[in-house]
Amino acid sequence: MAFVERPCRLFQKPGPKNTEAVLEAVAKRLEEGNIKWVIIASTSGETGARFADALRGKANVVVISHEKMKVKYKKEIEDLEGIAVDETHLPLHRRGMDKIRNAFYMLGQGFKVAVEVILIAVDKEVIKPGQDVIGVGGTGRGADTAIVAKATATKDILSDNIGDRLEIREIIAMPVKKKWWE
Repeated sequence: MAFVERPCRLFQKPGPKNTEAVLEAVAKRLEEGNIKWVIIASTSGETGARFADALRGKANVVVISHEKMKVKYKKEIEDLEGIAVDETHLPLHRRGMDKIRNAFYMLGQGFKVAVEVILIAVDKEVIKPGQDVIGVGGTGRGADTAIVAKATATKDILSDNIGDRLEIREIIAMPVKKKWWE
């Protein structure tokens, strides 16, 4: 039986204090050389700029925000050869997506966000569907979750064509505790 062993960083609690450890885990995973894109959720752009700086030359970095990023961070991301996309839609918050969104929430808020930024990047045609990418999300601020997934458009999450569907391939890092409000 063939298999691959890879580490998964599990944090006791979610939140921005895990950002540096997630960044390290993502950089380590990129060393394998088979992933070319990292998509990071970053409302203000601050976390995205940190990732763009640390991953420059190691991967193509896309930073996604559903709000308008702060100008200084957006410029920093672009100066570091990253792609900054702000004021986007939230595909898992559309009508009819409640069950899918809640299923991802079972794995944590950061997990749902990591999936969602991948969907947005494909929907906005920043990356092509079908390739393995790393998605990074967080609970509130910063980053506490990183996954490897097959890039997919929102419309294809549950496509009749199984080959077009979303596939979560790996969990690189995530918090064990999911209830961030306690």
